[in-house]
Amino acid sequence: MTESKAAHAADVARTYYDSDDVNGFYVHAWGGDDIHVGIYTDGHDTVAAASRRTVGHLAGKAADLLRPGGTVLDLGSGYGGAARALAEQYGCRVTALNISEVQNRRHRELNAARGLDGLIDVVTGSFNDIPFPDGSFDVVWSQEALCHSGDRARTLQEAVRVLRPGGRLLFTDTMAAEDAPEEELRPLAERLTNADFATPGFYLRQLSQLGLSDVQFEDLTAHMLTHYERITGEVEAQDPQLLGAVSAAYVERLRENLPRWESACRAGLLSWGVFDARRPPAPR
Repeated sequence: MTESKAAHAADVARTYYDSDDVNGFYVHAWGGDDIHVGIYTDGHDTVAAASRRTVGHLAGKAADLLRPGGTVLDLGSGYGGAARALAEQYGCRVTALNISEVQNRRHRELNAARGLDGLIDVVTGSFNDIPFPDGSFDVVWSQEALCHSGDRARTLQEAVRVLRPGGRLLFTDTMAAEDAPEEELRPLAERLTNADFATPGFYLRQLSQLGLSDVQFEDLTAHMLTHYERITGEVEAQDPQLLGAVSAAYVERLRENLPRWESACRAGLLSWGVFDARRPPAPR
């Protein structure tokens, strides 16, 4: 992957998340805090509650490293729901690296309102060139952000570079199933303005090649259908706040695109879950 393609993908992601329509959609239909796929336990879970459950599930895998004085880097942090949950529950310091200044402004405002701005540093930048020294963080964390990377191998390499020996890499991503036909996935990528999707196998190979140990993938794909059914329901409910925050043309695009995601989930074309790997401790 060339430098220009990675830079182009970063520009596309920035433009996407800075747009008024996309911002309004995520704030009012997706909860505006944790804008990620949720883990659903019953038919009554809201998008917001299920998304918070995902954050808690990931955090449980790194509880030994999440403590006062511990450091976390959240790549593609969105509005900072995960950063606030980690800082509030564990007292750790979180650096939130995110390419959208529109999202980052809301993130800072929400941090200040919760009295957490002393524990969370919101940085505008790209995860293809992480602006921190080697071995800076105990945990590197990301949720459905790597799908926007124009060079996922490089993004993972950067994530491992800034991870301390003994540290943990935890991430989720929106992915294609291993044998999903590319032409059937192309319309889905349209809403996210990305060119393609990775697969679980790609990430597992990359993590192993980067020398990480205890590499695991927890397949939670079954939750994707419920999640997109909930999001479609939020759009179809025609909430006045949502309709006042996005254009009529964008609502129509959502009504066309979101059912495609539901259909793709039913057809087994997509994959989602938690990747968990550790950087080996330094030799004694």
